[in-house]
Amino acid sequence: MSHSFKYGIDTLSVAKVLDIAAGKVKGVLVPEAIDRINASAGYVQSIVSQHTTVYGINTGFGPLCDTKISEEDTRTLQYNILQSHSVGVGDSIPEEISRIMLITKVHALAQGFSGAALATLERIIWHIENRVTPCVPEKGSVGASGDLAPLSHLFLPLIGLGKVWYKGQVTDMQQVFRQEQLKSVALGPKEGLALINGTQFILSFAVKAVSRLHNALEAADIIGALSLEGLMGTAKPFDPRLHDIRPYPGNKLVAHRLKTMLDNSEIMASHIDCGRVQDPYSLRCMPQVHGASRTAWEHLNYLTGIELNAVTDNPIIFSAEDTISGGNFHGQPMALPLDYATVAAAELGNISDRRCYMMIEGRYGLPKLLIQDAGLNSGFMIPQYTTAALVTENKTLCFPASADSVPTSLGQEDHVSMGSISGRKLNQVIGNLEYILAIELLYAAQAVDFRRPLKSGPILEAVHAFTRQHVTFADKDRIFATDIEALHKIITNQSLVNVANEAAANSQLSLNGIYHEQFGLY
Repeated sequence: MSHSFKYGIDTLSVAKVLDIAAGKVKGVLVPEAIDRINASAGYVQSIVSQHTTVYGINTGFGPLCDTKISEEDTRTLQYNILQSHSVGVGDSIPEEISRIMLITKVHALAQGFSGAALATLERIIWHIENRVTPCVPEKGSVGASGDLAPLSHLFLPLIGLGKVWYKGQVTDMQQVFRQEQLKSVALGPKEGLALINGTQFILSFAVKAVSRLHNALEAADIIGALSLEGLMGTAKPFDPRLHDIRPYPGNKLVAHRLKTMLDNSEIMASHIDCGRVQDPYSLRCMPQVHGASRTAWEHLNYLTGIELNAVTDNPIIFSAEDTISGGNFHGQPMALPLDYATVAAAELGNISDRRCYMMIEGRYGLPKLLIQDAGLNSGFMIPQYTTAALVTENKTLCFPASADSVPTSLGQEDHVSMGSISGRKLNQVIGNLEYILAIELLYAAQAVDFRRPLKSGPILEAVHAFTRQHVTFADKDRIFATDIEALHKIITNQSLVNVANEAAANSQLSLNGIYHEQFGLY
């Protein structure tokens, strides 16, 4: 590990939390954070011993907030809440998402406003470092009093319940206790509530979406530029003067990227006087469409950065005499941008599908269905069926979950965000988008081969060569699903984008220009 991250002290970012989850960076508790944690836990003990009535410490939860709990029962209350709120259903979320939930919860609790004990945080960190990751069902949160159900499942292992990924297998936590010689954490007053109140489920899906969508945006520009070359389009719509008079930063970035990739291309130079007046929108309007999706991504990235460093449980403990029962657990600040980003991701897929369709029409000197012997061969007819299916599925996922609210908790929680659904849906749409882009790359590489011996510029030549290392030119029908999976892999593992960036650097070109910091992932 190259360095450490100080929980509760340092600023957490998308890139940092992913590095901690991957084991590249070690998260630690330093004395400053430990002092805050111990002080906050001490405030809670003072509240209990003084019999001051504070929600969630010596009262029931939700509609039971007026029910007093005796001092001797305050600990039992914490175990009960973990069990009674573990009502999630469906498949388990990905192990990486669950680990991100653990990391973001530790960072929030370590800021010292939640009353959690040091021993509890140390046990959670043990789970992170030893990759004993809780199994969390994907459904059951309405994103209001935080992500109650998923967080309850996340922390059942602290008291020896639930299931975890352990040494590559899903295992009962009781068995892990026996093998690791562990005992249940002794949860103190308020701790159970501090653990399950919060937006860490919504947030963790947002973290993953920010990373995946950023990669998809980068890939969409690269693949779109390759498609434009295959279709003998023009680069004039990417002239910076055009975008200076409608200066959206996302649009200007995409125009710059496209122009940079298309400069010094023999293919582009070969038809400069072809007489075509203009290209269809899916080529000509890439800066406007891809750029708008960039803007949505930037908004989500910014707000995710705030949420990563926020305290989102309830009540908040400022001192033994100063507590506030508020609504920091409400998921609406993340639900809205997640829904916005879902539409943005779907639109990238919509315009990519249109470019796929154009490449098999037999226009602009390309053979129909991108194959010479069409008839005997169906060629690339059917992969576009898949893009059509995926873009339609994405459209059905674009209804904003945050537009709905179903009252819960006997009306105490009368407006909920549904942000957990927003986060899950966004990642589903990105998953479909990654396949759509893989199919467009399959088409674009085939189209460019029909322009040989003319060459692209250095960036796109490197991208085409890299693509051909994984999928060969098709002169007859074959199982194209195999090709799609191969290209999907080089998109999702970011190697396609890395190849383009390396080729740009080797040619002393800047793909992101002055917008590198604004639209970068750090």
